[in-house]
Amino acid sequence: MASLGSTKTRAFLRLLTSVGGSRTQDTLKLLPFIVMAVVALIDFGSGPTAGLLPLLALGPAFASVACGLARTTVVGVIALALCVALGLYNDIIWSPRTNITMGAILGVTVASVLASAGRLRHERQLADVRSVAEAAQRVLLRPVPRRAGPGIGVAVSYTSATAEARIGGDLYEVVTTPHGVRIIVGDVQGKGLEAVETAAVVLGAFREAAHDEAKLQGVVARLENALTRELSGEQFVTAILAEITGGTSITVINCGHPPPMVLGADGGHWFADPPDEALPLGMGSLKASEPVPHQIPFEPGNQVLFYTDGVIEARNGTGQFYPLPARAHLLNGADPQLALDALRADLLRHVGRPLGDDAAMLLLRHRAARPATSSAA
Repeated sequence: MASLGSTKTRAFLRLLTSVGGSRTQDTLKLLPFIVMAVVALIDFGSGPTAGLLPLLALGPAFASVACGLARTTVVGVIALALCVALGLYNDIIWSPRTNITMGAILGVTVASVLASAGRLRHERQLADVRSVAEAAQRVLLRPVPRRAGPGIGVAVSYTSATAEARIGGDLYEVVTTPHGVRIIVGDVQGKGLEAVETAAVVLGAFREAAHDEAKLQGVVARLENALTRELSGEQFVTAILAEITGGTSITVINCGHPPPMVLGADGGHWFADPPDEALPLGMGSLKASEPVPHQIPFEPGNQVLFYTDGVIEARNGTGQFYPLPARAHLLNGADPQLALDALRADLLRHVGRPLGDDAAMLLLRHRAARPATSSAA
């Protein structure tokens, strides 16, 4: 029921956003007619001395912002017709000022039609880019399961720093395997398409190795081999890999990544720093030993938040970093996804502008067992 409520809430918010955008578009489409009507009424009442006829050119100019080619042309024709009608009414139809005004309206209309054509072409191209980005997102960052085993809820959040993009250099995945539920959260050095390509390599290798390798160290080795073939120079990927096999703990290997934040059932929280942190992926030639896994307590009622440095390094206008520990209480909501959405919204409010780096978060929640109820005899 909580999952259903979460889905309905997000759908309702998307509906409100679309309705708001639709109303804005409708207002912009009506604006040219409103402007021309106001100019015509004022000129009709004040006479030829007002000199408002040149303002009729605002109609086709505004139409190019939101209207199509046909509508923009119609607005230009109406503006020209109003200019002629008001010129006849004020008996200045063939005066130099009226002739110049009609020429200006005609010129603005032609320019507006051309501008509208360019805008429509750009919107089509942007729609194509968005559809490609959405397809790439579905391939790279597939929807994760809402549950990672009995009583374990999962929630994810991703915010790309690239304008008009939905994917970037941060990555996450949750895979159910014969060896348990395996998780990765990572951050590729760099930005842009090169970072996306590297993220694709990591995710592809992880999805295969998670099923094949019996130990988490073997998964790390497979990722290292895949990146060795792909990366060049001093590129690397920080990542944290986790494994849930049941019980009251999570096995974790930290490869140069920010430590996860653990939230206890009593309301306390702390960062699970690894006793032996491995080097980032892609720097295997510098490793002196194999990465050592460690355990994170994960008892009923506990939560574990994995995140990338785009979260903790996000700054507001005064240069203050996002205070993640002080916002831990936002994750206490009844539904894990809604709680994580609230944390993301708070992060964006703190920054007050587009993020400077990608920000990914993955929340695991071990739901406390419900007390058994006995039925009356």
